[in-house]
Amino acid sequence: MRVAVTGAAGFVGTNLLHELVAQGNEVVAIDRVTSPLAPEAGVEWVQGDILDTKQMIKSFKDVEVVYHLVAMITLKQEDPLAWRINTEGVGSVASAAHKAGVRRFVHCSSVHSFDQHNCGDFLTEESPRSTEDCGLPVYDRSKYAGELELHKRIDDGLDAVICNPTGVYGWRDHVTHLSRLNQMAYDSARGRVPLSVGSGFNLVDVRDVAKGLTLAAEKGRTGENYLLPGEMVMLHDLMKGAAKEAGKFGPLFPVPLWLLKSIMPLAEPIAAMAGSDIMSEAALGSLFAQPDVTGAKARKELGYTSRPASETIHDFITEAL
Repeated sequence: MRVAVTGAAGFVGTNLLHELVAQGNEVVAIDRVTSPLAPEAGVEWVQGDILDTKQMIKSFKDVEVVYHLVAMITLKQEDPLAWRINTEGVGSVASAAHKAGVRRFVHCSSVHSFDQHNCGDFLTEESPRSTEDCGLPVYDRSKYAGELELHKRIDDGLDAVICNPTGVYGWRDHVTHLSRLNQMAYDSARGRVPLSVGSGFNLVDVRDVAKGLTLAAEKGRTGENYLLPGEMVMLHDLMKGAAKEAGKFGPLFPVPLWLLKSIMPLAEPIAAMAGSDIMSEAALGSLFAQPDVTGAKARKELGYTSRPASETIHDFITEAL
């Protein structure tokens, strides 16, 4: 089967290419650059701009399934470019897929399209969403707004399904430009992290996300959301586990969130001057939201499964070092 992946050179995209090729698909990989970690056979690279609908229609010629992965991740409260890519970009690619006669459209959204601060102890597909008036960071709001753009195309007849992974980590990442979670683990494995953060997230192996996306293409119901979680992992345990895999001591203890909150007024402007968004009120806010994400819907309807954190950490550190 001929399929297409936008954002194919990214972390999730590269792993999805491997999954799709292993399943015997012919893949059109769409991105501004190529990935040195992508499979060499079975992949045709195409440079493309997701906001150029005509170009996307051309790229989707004879394609049966489109996986839309392009997103701009940021911890800023506001970012016009991130908003445009995460909202208009979804609408543009979905429109192109519909006009090109694509049979199925799979949109990789995020758990952040749900309001994790107001969902209680458990987050499901029925939980409150990250609406424009909720005060959440631009990434959260834009991911939900992107889903709304997709639903407009679904109303016009596009057969599309939405997947919402939790925090994605694991192997086949670009060592020179790791994802934030992988960077934490990598730095700890190299003995560079004296302290950690007293919080955690539901983290999911990127390989399980890739498999979940293909399951959604095969079995997902049109217009439905499917959360793709792994397990709750404390950041201190992630870093200690990574350090142990590399024979290092790892961070000594986790810094409590109340202490981070107290220094944020000073730390945020300093980090901003250095071009970093890691120390921000938006980033801190995400550390306070720790709902349990079961993924029962995806497990029941798609046959989705996820592996333990220990396996992910072992495989990533073994590869990265």
